[in-house]
Amino acid sequence: MVIDLLIAVIKALIVIGMVLPLAGILGWVERKGSALIQDRIGANRASIFGFAGAGLVNTLMADPLKFLTKEDVIPAGVDRLLHTLAPCVNLFPAIVAFAAIPFGDVYEVGDRVINLQAVGLNVGILYVLAMLSLGVYGVVLAGWASNNRFSLLGGIRGSAQMISYELGMGLAIVAMVMTFGTLDLQEMVRAQGHLILGWIPAWGILYQPVAFLLFLTAGIAESKRVPFDLPEGESELVAGFFTEYSGIKYLMFFMTDFVDVAVVAGLVTTLFFGGWQIPYLMRDGFHLPWGAVVALPQIVVVLLRLVAFMVKVIFFCWVQVLIRWSLPRFRYDQVMRLGWKGLLPIALLNVLATAVVVLALQG
Repeated sequence: MVIDLLIAVIKALIVIGMVLPLAGILGWVERKGSALIQDRIGANRASIFGFAGAGLVNTLMADPLKFLTKEDVIPAGVDRLLHTLAPCVNLFPAIVAFAAIPFGDVYEVGDRVINLQAVGLNVGILYVLAMLSLGVYGVVLAGWASNNRFSLLGGIRGSAQMISYELGMGLAIVAMVMTFGTLDLQEMVRAQGHLILGWIPAWGILYQPVAFLLFLTAGIAESKRVPFDLPEGESELVAGFFTEYSGIKYLMFFMTDFVDVAVVAGLVTTLFFGGWQIPYLMRDGFHLPWGAVVALPQIVVVLLRLVAFMVKVIFFCWVQVLIRWSLPRFRYDQVMRLGWKGLLPIALLNVLATAVVVLALQG
């Protein structure tokens, strides 16, 4: 019992150790990436003994220190309990959603088989959807509790947008569930370890390219980033639902933005790009298409798969940053029209087509 508890704690710490530092680094990537795209220098002022680290000192040290030491201003007339609770409700579901995403296969220690997944659930995808859907409460609470009409409008926009795009995201996932025949994210990744025609990795993107585009679009809208950042549109709502926040509470909203990016990247990797899978790499080493086998120690295989998972996640985080700084903001009516009249009908047709193909193959 003690060993099982220790293993669970270690796996949880691994997930937190991946998500939170990645969210912080994404803040730096966002700054320097946008500066690169717009031909600017970007953050470079803060330094330690003359060392600025290309803006890393700014983003990972100076700014967090500033947020943690700034006064926590609570405006008069607000609901103090809900005002304080909202940032926690916004950040917590995004972090725990990552717990069901597998970052490796298994690691065998003697007779014990350790599943490299913080929370091993046979309905893991439902757990992820449930956690992501809870994020809307943080947005609504922040807008309502702030006693500010701009914050309230941002909260209303955010709740409507997130609920609308959850439909398209959910239907894209339904198509993946029908394709792989399981709700277990770990089993979905293992199914993508097979080969088509003996040499093509059977990744989900090959089976469901339409679902991939639907899921990525809905995921960016769920994370409320450009071109879907209407709930916090600076030119219209100052900062939307978190206008009346400062200090560490503002930092929690800021962190949630990047944690959501990491979660979307992790789900895209898991569902459509093989997760921790590396083509031709099995538990005992590489099995090449022409029959050669390159044996590897178990720990090397585990580390290679962990690195592969992280590289894929980082790549899709970078894709979202590129989209963020390449597209203009939509109008709110365009955002809602895309969700209800664009993504939803296409997602329904994709589910119907998937059902027909699956039934035909089974028959």
